[in-house]
Amino acid sequence: MEIKVCLFDDSRAITDSFEVLLASDPEFTLAGVFPDASNAIQRVKDCQANLIIMDIDMPGTNGIEGVKALRTAFPELVIIMFTVFEDDDKIFRSICAGANGYLLKKTEPAKILQALHEARNGGAPMSPGIARRVLSMFSENLSKKPSESYDLTQRETEILRSLTRGLSYKMIAAECGISFETVRSHIKNIYSKLHVASMTEAVAKALNEGLV
Repeated sequence: MEIKVCLFDDSRAITDSFEVLLASDPEFTLAGVFPDASNAIQRVKDCQANLIIMDIDMPGTNGIEGVKALRTAFPELVIIMFTVFEDDDKIFRSICAGANGYLLKKTEPAKILQALHEARNGGAPMSPGIARRVLSMFSENLSKKPSESYDLTQRETEILRSLTRGLSYKMIAAECGISFETVRSHIKNIYSKLHVASMTEAVAKALNEGLV
């Protein structure tokens, strides 16, 4: 399936680099490039995009606000933060806003493409250092008892635990001996029960409330 990408970034060097990078992979089409996140919902509608690459620090409407708006309008949309920021506050706010992944701009081009494919297949790609920081942010709460049971089934809890380990849908399907579509169905139920709209929100909630 064609993957239409919208890039929100005010750096000409970054946008030029992405034009070249995405052109090297026949599955990707760069459908739109925008210097800020204002009118993000309409812009994504016009582009018919199914994958968003979002910078954080842009003039006008910043990337985190853009993610919040897009996540509300398009619950299934894949949104990857692409930024120079490594501080805990921006990482946490991006995840809570509904970003599916968080990549640093110093990431190698080949790894960026790999991460974008991983995200489209249900993964939550993060630069290695970012993944460690995310786990660290919530590790102090791992022993906390859940504030709610959420009525997760044994299988849903198992899959949620796999998500916190960074496994993709395909990897979870192989590990659990079930189909990819069955994993998708379970994860949809998990999102509904946890009242979240993205994998990163589900992982954050699971770790923060000690659900796994």
